[in-house]
Amino acid sequence: MDLLRFFTAGNVDDGKSTLIGRLLYDSNSISTDIIETLTRQSKTTGINSDIDLALLTDGLRAEREQGITIDVAYKYFTTDKRKFIIADTPGHIQYTRNMFTGASNANLAIILVDARNGITDQTKRHSILSAILGMPHVLVCINKMDLVDYSEARYTEIENDYLLFAKQLGLKDISFIPASALAGDNVVTRSDKMNWYTGPTLLNFLETIEIYETKKTEASRFQVQYVIRPQTKENHDYRGFAGKVVSGNYKKGQRVVVLPSGIETEIEKIEINQREVEVAEINRPVVLHLKDDVDVSRGNSIVPIEHLPRTEKEITATICWMDNVGFIPGQKMLLQQNSFRTKAIVKEVISKIDIHSFMELQSDGSMKLNDICKVLIKTSEPISFDSFSENRNTGGFILINENTNNTMAAGTIN
Repeated sequence: MDLLRFFTAGNVDDGKSTLIGRLLYDSNSISTDIIETLTRQSKTTGINSDIDLALLTDGLRAEREQGITIDVAYKYFTTDKRKFIIADTPGHIQYTRNMFTGASNANLAIILVDARNGITDQTKRHSILSAILGMPHVLVCINKMDLVDYSEARYTEIENDYLLFAKQLGLKDISFIPASALAGDNVVTRSDKMNWYTGPTLLNFLETIEIYETKKTEASRFQVQYVIRPQTKENHDYRGFAGKVVSGNYKKGQRVVVLPSGIETEIEKIEINQREVEVAEINRPVVLHLKDDVDVSRGNSIVPIEHLPRTEKEITATICWMDNVGFIPGQKMLLQQNSFRTKAIVKEVISKIDIHSFMELQSDGSMKLNDICKVLIKTSEPISFDSFSENRNTGGFILINENTNNTMAAGTIN
């Protein structure tokens, strides 16, 4: 069954929590005991006697406000057609780093717009971040339509305003749905108050949207996580390279190159759960055996000979600075890309990106919390990579403080 990862973003009062709650509640994805608990809590709020759907995520938000660090709140649910992971990212500007994290692995962005307020600076900021992260699909959910009398004219106005703004961003695929999360209109059940809208409900959209259209065309990529050498009497010559196929697939007998060494060899055997197979497909943990006795270490890449990534010691990337401590020029750090790790340094802060206007601003060489910048990074060992737009799995990385082990930044290779 397919898995769709999506994140939700919006202004503080756009109804994001209620939308997620309504989606889970109306799709029967909440257990009976949780519904009973929410019903009791809803009655104590004094708002109304019905269930307060926002409580499903507001509890996590309350913890965040108390100083407990919650990068992203994840919700999981399944229908007959698809599995889903929702990344509920905070909408405040000070949580840009959290949204960057939640959105980096998503296939779809759901950006909420309050029908009364229309396109705001926050809407633009979330859309720009979606563009930076190369989001395959963006769904603009125009919420609270009940508060504008389900006006088609208002919906069309917001749709036109957003498309005009988004033209400069290069977003690949933009869709719109008018909804009322509070009343349940067009979330799971089609609304009889908006007969002028003929598109899908939110759930129907989620169940039918094509997942990450480039997945089928990505070059095959495998990065070694662990070298298996039992060296027992029974397995004296066993030498396997364990890892996950992050894109594409691998076949027995396929000619491959080990990077960064560049040595060519052949896949002699593929194991999954201690069973030999002919093909290893995407997202499968496998053990590859190579025909030749090649020196392979953790973090090395095994790639098809006909589809090589770039392997260099300098990369240009867009990063979101996540450390409370600002960037110090010349600071030594670690770059980690999946299981590959090497020492690195930010050689140049090329520019800063204004997340309200999408303009590149002249850099003063500094980076502070939540800044999004284009940088030049130099690594001590060659890194094998694809651009993030070509392959998210090999085009993303993090920068780590080698003294504290704190994540300093997350980045996408340009």
